[in-house]
Amino acid sequence: MFKSVLVRENERGIERVDGRVRAILQPGRYTTFGKRTVEVVSTKPTFFVHDDLEMIAKSGLLREEAKVIDLKVHQRALLWVDGRFHAALVPGLWVVWAIKREVKVDIYEAATLAFSHPELSTILEMPSGQNALMSVVVNNGEVGVLKKNGAIAEILEPGRYAFWKNVAKLEVQVVDTREIVLDIAGQEIMTADKVTLRMNAIVTYRVADVRKSLSEAQDFKQAIYRDSQLALRAIVGTRELDTLLAAKEEVAAELMGSMAPRALELGVRIVSVGVRDVVLPGDMRELLNKVTEARKAAEASLITRREETAAMRSHANTAKLFENNPMLMRLREIEALEKIADKAKLNVVLGEKGLAERIVNML
Repeated sequence: MFKSVLVRENERGIERVDGRVRAILQPGRYTTFGKRTVEVVSTKPTFFVHDDLEMIAKSGLLREEAKVIDLKVHQRALLWVDGRFHAALVPGLWVVWAIKREVKVDIYEAATLAFSHPELSTILEMPSGQNALMSVVVNNGEVGVLKKNGAIAEILEPGRYAFWKNVAKLEVQVVDTREIVLDIAGQEIMTADKVTLRMNAIVTYRVADVRKSLSEAQDFKQAIYRDSQLALRAIVGTRELDTLLAAKEEVAAELMGSMAPRALELGVRIVSVGVRDVVLPGDMRELLNKVTEARKAAEASLITRREETAAMRSHANTAKLFENNPMLMRLREIEALEKIADKAKLNVVLGEKGLAERIVNML
């Protein structure tokens, strides 16, 4: 039986004889008979997909029509069509139609893990790019820690990075290297004189050694918080309440000295430590207020008596001075007369004995 087959402009024909691929037919009309068959396939899709793809690709018949890409397990590829990124290719056999298209393929060794490209953003926007690449962004004030199969492989500075997937077990952990404020709030602690109080402290630190901070503790932030709690309890527990309230700066300095060496073992540097406030129980606050009030009242009374004593001593010295110097007494009398004359009408009559004697007699 004869049969006519038409291969159109955007198609190709796969000629088979006895089931074996014999040729790739260009557009035109062909006649099939007997064991000769022609299968028509479209060249519009970018990729040629067929059940017998491997046999057709390895036959070499597509070398003029398509680009054959055979990627090994350790290889990845980027496909560019007409100058534009089209797809990221994973291991396997790929056939790309090159009819009336400019096809370019860049092959990479994925064992290097890291991938960089001037058009990285464009590549990662495509679904195939996301399937083939893992992307991470490290912001300013942070560092990225790349782990390969559980071990730290590289420290990443701020920027955008991409790594090939399915090469190894990869993980990127971002660590903040800026100053971090740790609030140690609501710590109920008993002082040496058995007073239970609530204390709030602040510890400011920053990561100094990223590798050490991630390898020495499961969670270095939690470790710093826990050690700060224990150190604060130990310091407050050795002080009586009055000493504690009078020297909070000493408590902060001792806490700093206790925490700094331990923090360095975790790759962390303590920047500053401060005691924010000390909250006492209600009955203890009332008692301290009464003590303070009594102390202030006693101080005020002492100051008043001291001033009264000084004033009486001054009066006594003045009286003794007037007693030994009558003329000074007369001058003081004249000053008193001047003050009276300023506020009332006063007539002064001078006699034989002089002004001073007349004034004395008048008074």
